[in-house]
Amino acid sequence: MTPMIISTSFFRSSGTRRSGGSASAWEVVAVTTFLLGLLMLTSTGSNLTAAPLTGATGPYSNHSASVGMASGWRSTPNQARQDPARQDPVRPTPEQRPGERPPNPAPPENQPRQTKTDRQPDPPDPDAEAIRIDSTLVVVPVSVTDQSGQPIRDLEAEDFILEEEGAKQQVQMLGDPGKTPIELGLLFDVSRSVRNRFDFEKTAAAKFLEVVLKDGDHASLFLIGHSSRLLVERTGSAAKAVSAALAIEPTDEATAFFDTVVKAARYIEENAATGARKVLVVISDGEDNNSENFLLREALVEAQGRNCLFYAINPSGPSIRLNRMSIRGHEGMVRIANETGGMAFLPDRIEDLTQVFNHIAAELQAQYLLGYYPSNEVNDGRFRRIKVRVHNRAELRIRARQGYYSAK
Repeated sequence: MTPMIISTSFFRSSGTRRSGGSASAWEVVAVTTFLLGLLMLTSTGSNLTAAPLTGATGPYSNHSASVGMASGWRSTPNQARQDPARQDPVRPTPEQRPGERPPNPAPPENQPRQTKTDRQPDPPDPDAEAIRIDSTLVVVPVSVTDQSGQPIRDLEAEDFILEEEGAKQQVQMLGDPGKTPIELGLLFDVSRSVRNRFDFEKTAAAKFLEVVLKDGDHASLFLIGHSSRLLVERTGSAAKAVSAALAIEPTDEATAFFDTVVKAARYIEENAATGARKVLVVISDGEDNNSENFLLREALVEAQGRNCLFYAINPSGPSIRLNRMSIRGHEGMVRIANETGGMAFLPDRIEDLTQVFNHIAAELQAQYLLGYYPSNEVNDGRFRRIKVRVHNRAELRIRARQGYYSAK
């Protein structure tokens, strides 16, 4: 602190001196009072308040008070503490280090302290429940044609009657006819049993892909040989799928038919978008002689359980009647197709393949996708038969899956 030098000339400028040159008693009192005031000022530091000069009398009491007011002090510190508009600066507490911000003041007694549990939860996402996804939803693709085989496209959900084990179910339409996306698996038999007219088969399949795949649809290609092989992973490019189909070459391998059907059904179900129609199209004679893991029943259960439509095209023609194995192979494909709501084709001529593919494409583009939540909520893993018909339209031909396996 800088030392202060006080000159007595200040006191001589006002008042008179007694004889003998010594200071009068009241001057001594005034000097003493003034010094006490300065000492109190320096001791208060940043408080910037001064004690009242209770001992001052005479003309200097008013002078010292006027200096204090001009410097921004309050002549009465008690008033400064009582005035709510002027409060002393907050002094650091013993636990607070110099330079740190003071802790937040405690809330008033009538206001509870906010905790994490007092916070309001975030508002729900308005789109969070826009689509109900439930494992109990049963999806039923339905194809409806007139007696000449032409698709019927103008039906509504209330036009359908769907029964599960004889009990009527409440049906909802899952998208417009033919507009729901397609998740397609094309299974191409490259074994020695279907080498005849192989080039024509793959050309017809390539044209089918060009016709059936639209924006939002996806396709995967599988080869049926001595084992199941994924040739083209899921793609939304029709050009890529067509190019791969045209590049397929026949082999002299054995036929792992059922293993490939199961692999394709699982792959399609695992990768399909929500709400897509899962479709398997197989070009094969169905004569399995090399599957190591699955037989007909397992392939049927997998296709049904994963909501796959199964379409089979047998390029063998009338020659299948020549041996029992060929008949059994075709009958197995017919069973899977009927149970899942698809179809099995046995064209008389190889040239008819184009017409068959066009029929499948037209059906998929006019297909209804129905869904319902079963009234029987018991999860027993049993097979449940379903039947679909159209109200007051007995002349229409309806094809749909014949049942499903409930959850277990």
